[in-house]
Amino acid sequence: MVLPAGAPTPGVVSRLTEVASRIANLPGAGLLTVVASVAVGVVLANFLVRLIGRPVARRVSRQSVAQTIVRGVRAGTIGAALLVGLSAAGFQFEELLLGTAVFSAVIGIVLAPLVGNFINGVFILADQPFEIGDMIELEDGTTGFVEDITIRYTKIFTLDNTFLVVPNGTMRERDVTNFSAEDERTRRSIDVLVTYESDIPEARRRIERAARDCEAVIDGGPDIRIGVARYMASPDCRLHEFGDDGILLRLRYWVKKPYKLAKIQSDVNTRIRERLGEPEANVTMAYPHRHLVFDDTSGVARVEAGSGTSKGVDPDASAAATPDLSDDDAAGSDRPGTDASATSNDGGARHDRKDRGGGGAGR
Repeated sequence: MVLPAGAPTPGVVSRLTEVASRIANLPGAGLLTVVASVAVGVVLANFLVRLIGRPVARRVSRQSVAQTIVRGVRAGTIGAALLVGLSAAGFQFEELLLGTAVFSAVIGIVLAPLVGNFINGVFILADQPFEIGDMIELEDGTTGFVEDITIRYTKIFTLDNTFLVVPNGTMRERDVTNFSAEDERTRRSIDVLVTYESDIPEARRRIERAARDCEAVIDGGPDIRIGVARYMASPDCRLHEFGDDGILLRLRYWVKKPYKLAKIQSDVNTRIRERLGEPEANVTMAYPHRHLVFDDTSGVARVEAGSGTSKGVDPDASAAATPDLSDDDAAGSDRPGTDASATSNDGGARHDRKDRGGGGAGR
């Protein structure tokens, strides 16, 4: 009998079957089958990622979504290979479903935060509040660039050269400021307090000129549109309010790039100080003044010689301590042998002697 070309001989098939049966009877064969299946799945997943990576990146405009799709393909391929390996090892999936139903409550409580992060990650990818490469600021003041967005967390590369990994559940609950969304131009403001005696129009002109001198500040051009409103692009200084210590001027200016806001603000402040400090400016920067006023209700300070210390005296207590000698004068004039006119002419000294028991004129 002649076998067709390419057909396996019965001896080869039987040998392969025998080898497979022997491998299946070895201890730990099921585990080896699962491991081999997962290994094949990893190799296949890497091949698929290389195959679809570039087409997905070209078709999907958002980098975070493209990376999520690629990661999903990789995880799905490896998961499918794992299921195939378990099936080949004789694993009963009915038992797995039954066990999952029994422990679902406990596992649900334990995995609730993780599941929440997955759901919030899907919302972040769908809502598009920020994208990889955007400069954002969190509500606690942390500023940095979005390095990666996954289903579970968002990775931020801060301006302090550190990585901050924030779970998506926490990320969605925070207030996030995106400096790179659509238009990178950012408006900033600086408050300057000048005295009431200053030349206010000249102060406003000098402050605006100081901002224009900075290279990173937009010094003019067409108005910048925000929603339905339009704002002038050049620096604008306006009288904001009348304060207790001076007139508050508020400068608003636009920055071309939001990546060095602290340095730009420092440069603008330095130039404002230089402009207002020129002698011909007739502008004085205000600072708080306090005037201490002493009057009749402020008390009396008594200084003791030699000690150099002073003691405060209450004016009411001082008045109470002063003796009232009007009654003593009247009583002294009625005493026998006392000369009223002499008492009147001698003044306070004669009054003092009367209090001690008798006047000189009566002796």
